[in-house]
Amino acid sequence: MTEQHETPGGVSGRALQKDIPQATVARLATYLRVLAMLADDGVAIVSSEELAVAAGVNSAKLRKDLSFLGPNGVRGVGYDVAKLRSRVEDVLGLSEGHRVVLVGAGNLGRALVGYRGFQRRGFTVVGMFDNHADVIGMSVAGLVVRDVAELALSVATLAPTIAVITVPDDAAQDVCDRLVESGLQSILSFAPCELVAPATVEVRRVDLAVEMQMLSFERVRNGEPAPLPEVVHAGSGRIARHLPHSDGNTAGTQTLGSPAYGNGAKQQGIGGHTMSERSERINQHGVGRTTVPNESEARA
Repeated sequence: MTEQHETPGGVSGRALQKDIPQATVARLATYLRVLAMLADDGVAIVSSEELAVAAGVNSAKLRKDLSFLGPNGVRGVGYDVAKLRSRVEDVLGLSEGHRVVLVGAGNLGRALVGYRGFQRRGFTVVGMFDNHADVIGMSVAGLVVRDVAELALSVATLAPTIAVITVPDDAAQDVCDRLVESGLQSILSFAPCELVAPATVEVRRVDLAVEMQMLSFERVRNGEPAPLPEVVHAGSGRIARHLPHSDGNTAGTQTLGSPAYGNGAKQQGIGGHTMSERSERINQHGVGRTTVPNESEARA
């Protein structure tokens, strides 16, 4: 196995973090996920092209992103998966792992606590809190739900580095205030409302409804119907447009400036076929492809 170049001078991940753009940080997290899967599959060396394809980016962007970590690969050989994974983890602050507390033992909170993927990526949920008497004392994925009134005291003993909020909007700010007072400086909130926190506290918000709205927009934009094909009728000088049938085939023709055909009348098209019959023949033989009749068809 070819050794890779180490970062010169033993520069730590923390020293490099200030120079890395936010967009690159997001992609580094994706690269780390891919590297973890490669390591699980026993892959020792990966090329920039292979890593880029797996991460869904082009290789030039990947190499630029990884350049923020210092020299890592060997030209013509690739990247050492284990070393690059360790380097990315160091820059993302994951080398020593994180202890996480979660406030809100509802359906979402319980689902997050039960997700095993956090543990594999260095995040260990060490405490879960709520204020509802029905859930306090309940066991969720090996954790006993604690009363949120004990949050400050529990934070002192659990020593978490990250907090997650999964409570309704009207309770989110109060929970955020409690976490800040308890000394938490990194908070992830699933409440759609904006939270007010000191400048020294990093709050990231995940709004699932907004994400689905973005998907809805992309679906509409990518699914815009194609314009109706235009046909010029010989001798009429008028342009007509084929009307799509409910099954997607062309069912008839409407001339601009005249009403649509809705009385069952058939319009003769090229070759003596109605437009719907011709459309069906085109669909059978391939759209836009000219078919040559065989001998029996020619005689007919």
